[in-house]
Formats: sequence, C-alpha cells, structure tokens
Amino acid sequence: MGADLEIKVSAGIATLTIRRPHRRNAIGAALVEALFDAFARLDADANVRAIVLTGVAPGFCAGSDLKELAEADLAGMRAHEARTAALARSIALLDTPVIAAVDGFALGGGFVLAASCDIVVSAINARWHLPEVTIGWIPPWGLQAVTARVGPVAARRLTWGAKPFDGREAHRIGIADYLAPDGQSVLDAALEEARLLAALPPPAVTSTKQFFAPLVSRTAEADDAWANRLFAGDCGHPVAQATLKRFGVRT
Repeated sequence: MGADLEIKVSAGIATLTIRRPHRRNAIGAALVEALFDAFARLDADANVRAIVLTGVAPGFCAGSDLKELAEADLAGMRAHEARTAALARSIALLDTPVIAAVDGFALGGGFVLAASCDIVVSAINARWHLPEVTIGWIPPWGLQAVTARVGPVAARRLTWGAKPFDGREAHRIGIADYLAPDGQSVLDAALEEARLLAALPPPAVTSTKQFFAPLVSRTAEADDAWANRLFAGDCGHPVAQATLKRFGVRT
C-alpha cells in the first residue's frame, strides 16, 4: 500500500499499520486513500474475519497533517477534512469488525479515528486529547463517534479539550473498550480481541454490525457537514489564524 500504510494478513486477521513516524502518523491525503482502499479490499475478502488498525512508534495518530495541508487554502483543508470524515464513517458500515490498537498517543483526528472503530484497545499510559478548540477551532468531523461512546455531555467536555488524559481514564469513560494488561503489548492485546471475534460465525458478526451501524452513526454525515462549516467560521478567529499561519496554511 506504499510508504504510509502496511498490511499484513495472518490466520484471518488483517493488521493495518500506519507508517508515517516522521509526521507522528498524521493523516495526509495519501493515507486517507490508502485506508479507503485497504478497508474496501479487506472487507470484500471472505478470508478476513477481523481488522486491527494501529500505528508505528511514536504513537497511533496525531490527527490531520497540517504541514502537508500548508499547500492548500482553507477550502482545500475543508475538502481534506470532509474526505477524512467519510473514511471514519465508513468503518461502521463495513461488514468486518475493526479494532483500534492505541499506543503512545491518539490526538485530534487520531482520537476520533480510533473512537470510530468497533473496539478500542489502549495502553494505560497512552495520551488521548482533542486539542482543536485550544488552537482555535471545533474538530471538523467525527464528534458523533465520540458522542456514541460517552454521551453528549461528556463528549462536549472532551471536545473542549482543556487537558489530555491517559488510557486508564479513556477506559473509565468509555472511549477505550479495553486496556492492554501489564506485560502485554497493545497490538498483542488487540490481536487477541480480533481472534475472539474471528472465531465467531461470520454472518452473525456481520448482522450485529449492520444492526448497530445506524444506532452508532445516527446523523453522523449531517453532523460532520455542520462541524465542517463551523470549523471554517472558527478559522477566521485570531487564535486560529495564528495556528494556521504557524503551519503555513493559506487562509
């Protein structure tokens, strides 16, 4: 799949590893398209019974790659965020369960990408944070996925992002489903969960995903479109302008 994404399939379980350590595994345009393609191909493969999504060190994903987006203007940024939003929403619509293995950090869009997966396994010391409001704007997509996990009141608090929290807190509030036990890597813990799902009858696993998809996603597409519009408005504020200028984004 190129330099950004590595795919390995073994015993019915596919492992997708984001490999952009020089960008802290941030979400660039090529990565979005590679993930779209990988999810579609693996979901169509009857031999693949579960998918694990992870990232190489230093962490799971640091969110959108603002350095890459420096070549775009605000309209280009919005288009990129809309495409990434569609990727995250697509996970709920796959027939194959997707498990996020979060080590190091899950920040911004990386936080929401993990929360969009069916199951989240976190390291106890992983750093979780939605920093967008602190740098000037609302997260432009994925808040329905966060809300589905923790409820609207807690989701609002997390979106304000006043401070980061660790994997133990992520598990306590419901962002993470499981914590990797002491002595076990996050990836191994996620693969263990994947093996449990892969051992179940595939039609029943798929039916369960299909039943819950509308309950989890609800109005996610409309919510993402509204957040994208709010994001554009926020980008006119001096704090946001200073952030964008720091990364070289044209406004």
